[in-house]
Amino acid sequence: MTVPSRPAGVDDVGGLESVTTSRRVASLTGIRAVAALLVVLTHAAYTTGKYPQGYVGLVYSRMEVGVPIFFVLSGFLLFSPWVKAAFAGSPAPSVRRYAWHRIRRIMPAYVVTVVAAYLVYHFRTAGPNPGHTWEGLFRNLTLTQIYTDDYLYSFLHQGLTQMWSLAVEVAFYVVLPLLAYLLLVVLCRRRWRPRLLLSGLVVLALVSPAWLTLVHNVDWLPDGARLWLPGYLAWFVGGMALAALQPLGVRAYAWVCVPLAVACYFIASTPIAGEPTTSPAELREALAKTAFYAVIATLVVAPLALGPRRGGTERGWYARLLASRPMVFLGEISYEIFLIHLITMELVMVEIVRYPIYTGSVWWLFVGTMVVTIPLAWLLHRFTRVRA
Repeated sequence: MTVPSRPAGVDDVGGLESVTTSRRVASLTGIRAVAALLVVLTHAAYTTGKYPQGYVGLVYSRMEVGVPIFFVLSGFLLFSPWVKAAFAGSPAPSVRRYAWHRIRRIMPAYVVTVVAAYLVYHFRTAGPNPGHTWEGLFRNLTLTQIYTDDYLYSFLHQGLTQMWSLAVEVAFYVVLPLLAYLLLVVLCRRRWRPRLLLSGLVVLALVSPAWLTLVHNVDWLPDGARLWLPGYLAWFVGGMALAALQPLGVRAYAWVCVPLAVACYFIASTPIAGEPTTSPAELREALAKTAFYAVIATLVVAPLALGPRRGGTERGWYARLLASRPMVFLGEISYEIFLIHLITMELVMVEIVRYPIYTGSVWWLFVGTMVVTIPLAWLLHRFTRVRA
C-alpha cells in the first residue's frame, strides 16, 4: 500500500469521533456504525431478558464487542499521527492541539446528554438510580464516576450506564501522548524502528492481563478498578499496532480477517469468557474475554486500515459495504447514538412497546430504539459537531 502524506483519518479523533475530512477513509466511518449498532443491540437484549437464555443469551451479550471496536479505532486513528511523524522524520504532533481537539469533539455532546439524562430521570421513576445526586452529576460530567469503590451503588446513573467505556476512552486520550513519547522517543530513540516499536506494543498489551490479575487477587483496590484503562489497554494497542504496520505496506484482507473474527466471536460466546457481565468474576474468564475481544476487534478493523486500495479508492466487498451511504451516515452520528440510546431505549420500552422489564422482543425494542434515536442523534450531532 502506498503510504499517504498523512495517514487516513488524522483529523478524526478516535473511535467515537466524526470523520469529515476529504482524506476520510469512508469504511472506517462505516465500521463505527457497526460498533454502535452492536452496543444498542446488546443493551436491547439485556433489557428484554435475553442474557440468561443459554448460548443464545451469551451470543447477544457478546455484542458488547462494539466497545472494543471503538477502542481499536481510537488506537489506530489517534496513534497514526505520531507513527507518521516518526516514519517521515518530522516533528511529533502538538499535544496542545491534540488535547483541544479531543475536548471540543467529545465534551459538548456529552455534557448535553448528561444534563438531559438528569432532567429526564428527575421526572421519571426508573428503579435504583444511585448516581442521581449532585455529586453523581459532577462525577458523570467529569467522567470520573468509575474511580470509586462500590461504583454500582455510588455513581451509576440509570440512563448513563454505558459511560464507563467513555471514561476509559478519555483516560486513553490523556495517556496517549505519554505512551507515544515512551514508544517512539525513549524506546526507538526518535528513529523509525518498526520492529522495536511493535515489540514495545506487545509489552504494552501485557499491561491488561497483569492488571486483571492484580484486581482479581487483591482487596485494597476499589471495585471500580476493574473498569479502569489498564484492563482494556490491550484493545487500544490492537489499533496502535495497525497504525505501526500501515507505513510498512502490510496488507490485511477481509476474506481472511472477517471469518476469523466471526469464528472467534462464537468461541467467545461460550462460557470460556464468563457470564454476560462487563467484568467476569473469574480471572481466567476475564483474561479470555479480553484476549478474544482484542483479536475480534482488531481483525474487523484491519482490512479497512490496511486493506488494498487503487488510486485512493477502497477495494473489496467489505470496504465497499462499510463505505456505503447508509453506513457512513450512521457512522457519522455513531457517537451520539452511543450517548443517548439508553435514555431513548427506556422511553421506548415503557411508552411505545410497553414491555415489562426483562420481557418482549429484542428486535422490536432494537428497531423502536433506533427509530427514536437516529433523528435525535442527528440533531445532537448537528448542533455540537466540530466545525472547520
